[in-house]
Amino acid sequence: MTEPATARGDVESLSFDEAFAELGRVVGALETGNQSLEETIGAYERAVALQGRCERLLAAAELRVSQLMARADGSLAVTEATPEESGG
Repeated sequence: MTEPATARGDVESLSFDEAFAELGRVVGALETGNQSLEETIGAYERAVALQGRCERLLAAAELRVSQLMARADGSLAVTEATPEESGG
């Protein structure tokens, strides 16, 4: 089951910190168990979308860090690549 476009769309504009903070709030709300079934399902869908956003941003950051290559003189060089090029 995929999350609705509304759950995905606005999540894609969030920074990692924003998405992670909201994920924490959504999980906290889910843990209270005070929502109706429909609210719980909606919150779960939102949490999945937020988790996916965080994972994608972390993968991109990891790729950027791994692209830093030490030169023989000790300086660093950055190589340009996209996550698709690295298989991630």
